[in-house]
Order: sequence, then structure tokens, then C-alpha cells
Amino acid sequence: MLFLIFQLGNDRYALEAAQVVEVLPLVDLKKLPQAPRGVAGAFTYRGTPVPVLDLTDLTLGTPSPHRISTRLVLVHFPSESGEKRILGLIAERATDTLRREPADFAPAGVELENAPYLGPVTRDDRGLIQWIEVKKLLPQNVRDLLFRQTAEHAASTS
Repeated sequence: MLFLIFQLGNDRYALEAAQVVEVLPLVDLKKLPQAPRGVAGAFTYRGTPVPVLDLTDLTLGTPSPHRISTRLVLVHFPSESGEKRILGLIAERATDTLRREPADFAPAGVELENAPYLGPVTRDDRGLIQWIEVKKLLPQNVRDLLFRQTAEHAASTS
């Protein structure tokens, strides 16, 4: 399997490349007032509003720095019905890939109730890399809020 490698703070993480739709430079976002922690805003991708999470804010509690290597990673986010929706993820230094088999990852040793998306870890010559499980990024209430809003907006503009 191929993984996209990125950083949050000083630590490295991986996203399954098969879930990645596109990696874009960071774009200006429409802020969503009173959105839950980690929700950076939304933008329009090919005519469709897409909600965006700031992974550094979600995991570490501080917004991602705006650097040249900070990217907007668009991923397929599975819905309850199996439909894939697009979700934007702000990730730092999202510029490398790594090939690993799922069996190369081992449990991290700690399961965090508030961060079920933090999956198993693997190692390379620079240290540990933790797998982020896209389907577990959003709790049900946030998923409903973000995708209901974008679906309603798309319907109103059709």
C-alpha cells in the first residue's frame, strides 16, 4: 500500500493514498462560525462545497502554520450509506510517500477515546509514523453537521 506522509507538529502521520482525491496548495477558506474544534472552514471544489478539517488543530489544539509545504489534502470520506464524500484536510509537510503493508503497522500502545482516528504505527529510519484512519476522523454529530450543511448548499444552488 502507498501512504501519503505528513506532519502535525513534530510527529509524522500517514494517510492511505487510495483515499486521497487530490493534494492542493492551501487555499483561502470560508470560515464556519461556531464550528467544532478542528473545522477550519469550507471551500468550493469543482462546484461543490467541501468542509475542511485542520488536522493540527484537531489533534494538537493549535492551527497549522501556513507554510509552502502545508497542503490541503482532499480525501474520500465514507458516509453511512457507503457514498463517498470529499473532505479536505489541512496537513503540514504533506510532500512524501511511503510504501508499507498493513501488517507492517502495530498497535500504538494507547487508545485515546477522544482520538479514535489515531491508528497503528510503523517505523522507518526517521522514527515512528502513525496511521490516521479517515473514516474515524469525524464523530457522528460533526459528520452530520458538516455534510448536511454542504449537501443543503449544493441542493440550493442546483
